[in-house]
Amino acid sequence: MISIIVAIANNNVIGKDNKLIWHIPEDLKRFKRITDGHTMVMGAATFKSLGKVLPNRKHIVLCKGVKLDVKDNDVILLEDMEDLNKYIKEDEEVFIIGGGTIYKLFMPKADRLYITKINQDFEGDTFFPEIDENIWKVIGRKPGLKNEENPYDYEYITYERKS
Repeated sequence: MISIIVAIANNNVIGKDNKLIWHIPEDLKRFKRITDGHTMVMGAATFKSLGKVLPNRKHIVLCKGVKLDVKDNDVILLEDMEDLNKYIKEDEEVFIIGGGTIYKLFMPKADRLYITKINQDFEGDTFFPEIDENIWKVIGRKPGLKNEENPYDYEYITYERKS
C-alpha cells in the first residue's frame, strides 16, 4: 500500500526554501509513530532537508540527475521511479514523504493520505496537489493539540481512495 504523509496549510503550501515553515512538535511525534519501521520514499531535496537518516526506517531517495554520496544501509538511491518495485514488498505500507514533485508523482498511485491540515495560510514555494473529494473519502478526523509548543490550529485527516 502506498500512503502519503504530509502537513498542509489552508492554501496547500507545504514548504519554503526546502524547509518546513511551521514547527508542530506533536505532528513530528505523529510522523515518527506512523512511519516507524516502514519504508519512506522521498526526493533528494527532502532527504537533504532531513539532516540525517531517520532511525528504524528504510529511506528510498529518488535522485534523478542529483549526485548524493550516502553510505548507509538504510538509504537506497534510485535514478528511476520504475526501480522502486524492487525495493518494496506488496504487503508493506510505504510512505511518500515529499517533496512537492514527488507528491505529484505518487498522488495517482496512493491508497491513503495522512494529512495534517494547518488551519492557516502561509507563504511558500512548494505546494501539495488538490485533494479531489470525488476520488478520496475521509476515514478519520481528529483535532490537533494546540498549546504553547504547538501554536497552530490544526487537525489530522486520514483519507482513503474510493473504490
